Amino acid sequence: MLLTSTAFLQALAISLFTFKIISSEKLIINIMKIRKATKKQSKIKMSLQGPAGSGKSFSSILLAKGLVSDLSKVVVIDTESGSADLYSHLGDYQVLRLVPPYSPERYIEAIESCEKFGAEVIIIDSISHCWEELLFYHSQLPGNSFSNWGKVTPRQNQFLRKILSSSAHVIATLRVKQDYVLSEKTNGKVQVEKLGLKSIQRDGVDYEFTVSFELDMQNNAKAIKDRTGLFANQPAFKISSETGRTIANWCTSGLSANDISEMISNSKNEAELVEIYKSYPDFYHVLQDEFINRKE
Repeated sequence: MLLTSTAFLQALAISLFTFKIISSEKLIINIMKIRKATKKQSKIKMSLQGPAGSGKSFSSILLAKGLVSDLSKVVVIDTESGSADLYSHLGDYQVLRLVPPYSPERYIEAIESCEKFGAEVIIIDSISHCWEELLFYHSQLPGNSFSNWGKVTPRQNQFLRKILSSSAHVIATLRVKQDYVLSEKTNGKVQVEKLGLKSIQRDGVDYEFTVSFELDMQNNAKAIKDRTGLFANQPAFKISSETGRTIANWCTSGLSANDISEMISNSKNEAELVEIYKSYPDFYHVLQDEFINRKE
């Protein structure tokens, strides 16, 4: 016999977790379980960075075309003065025009609108405007410049969390600029040296994504970060819809929520249900109702 909803939750709390009450309605749960690594099906979160004219918008739409068969399920959040409409010949994708101010909160609202629409791929073209908006906001704050970052960083983090937790595939583009450094030579003179191109976003933001491509002026792409293993150490190439299909195949390999749902339905007792929960905690928030409602 399976436990009731209340009893099941109590059993989970007692047998699986250390926890502390934050308020009468909020519980922080720390899972203390070592388990075998298991790849689950996922939605890709990727970025494309490059100078103006390198083909970021065009390449993003080609990737989206490969990720999903129906371009009408693709929405472009356009901050680039209507550039998304230039490639309408590729298919019937949707466009959401974002106008200033380019605050993180407005980007988040736009992403949520795309999700409610049912978008399977969200292209954010580009996220550089958000960082420039935050830099301007920081420059206008009175007081200590260093401590004022405490008012900026949480907003940036909230924006990135929204991208990474989206229910859709997300492709974000970034503008780049020439980066320089001042170095002192042996003769004591200071010289300006070029370091290469740097994305207009917070340092290290490309490492937040599963795949990050850098495009040159010949529209060639090279992976600068790749957790899929599909593009690491590969020579530069032209992005096509086939690139998107390759990524889509990687995303659909592994366990899906449907697989876990079937395990829950087939569980014969409370012990089996608890074991499923312990083994696949990443699915809990998606399948919470099924865990709780699984009864006799």
